[in-house]
Amino acid sequence: MTNFVGLRLHTRLSLPLPLPLPVLGGVSHSCSATATTLSRAVIRKWNWGIKGPRRMVLGLGLGVSFLSMAGTKSFIASAKIKGGPSVDEILKNVEWPEQFPFKEEEFQRFDETPDSLFYEAPRFVTHIDDPAIAALTKYYSKVFPPSNTPGVSILDMCSSWVSHFPSGYKQERVVGLGMNEEELKRNPVLTEYAVQDLNVNPKLPFEDNSFDLITNVVSVDYLTKPLDVFKEMCRILKPGGLAIMSFSNRCFWTKAISIWTSTGDADHVMIVGSYFHYAGGFEPPQ
Repeated sequence: MTNFVGLRLHTRLSLPLPLPLPVLGGVSHSCSATATTLSRAVIRKWNWGIKGPRRMVLGLGLGVSFLSMAGTKSFIASAKIKGGPSVDEILKNVEWPEQFPFKEEEFQRFDETPDSLFYEAPRFVTHIDDPAIAALTKYYSKVFPPSNTPGVSILDMCSSWVSHFPSGYKQERVVGLGMNEEELKRNPVLTEYAVQDLNVNPKLPFEDNSFDLITNVVSVDYLTKPLDVFKEMCRILKPGGLAIMSFSNRCFWTKAISIWTSTGDADHVMIVGSYFHYAGGFEPPQ
């Protein structure tokens, strides 16, 4: 059983979200984990020639029935939600606290040994199940620019041997930034790659306004300096660019941050939304 969750923000382009798998998955006008199917499947064609006045972020989550934890430490207690009680309303009309509400200890992990040791051996496996991969790939096929669009650059952050892009998808520049060189070498969509531990150095090794798209697949829960990373994402995105976050309730629990492992799916939506909000420069996430 797979839940498909979407995060989107309004711009003048107003992109509707695509139809996910017809199971316990629905994408509404917010980021959520909901047991609702989506009846519409229409998405307006993205016009890559139009750039909005502010950077645009778009993220999504994939909830997979594997291990679900009850929300014992809820971010919702810190941010008042004016929307409805359903999860798909979580990022609507949020009253964010003035200051970032999380403490340093909430970004600690059970295993604080160097991540370079943990990722030293390549893992040529997928970390979400096939229905979740299919949902993510289908979503990418809707929001990505057409293959071989002149001038389009993509960064796959926290990349590995597979990026779940549509079959045969290509752009002149697709950069992978990850932890294991052997995995990155195996990734067929990448035109170049770099090895970097973002928990040691969150500074992204790219110039300002370099990328049209940033993707991050099921790795946002491992970031111990998320605000630094998200500020860097904003810096390297072109105006009007997209940042796509996907996340799941599967993870390496010893390496995920404390605030993630001690909360549930609905809270995870709020946590990722807060990163975009407090990083600044992004339009409101959904």
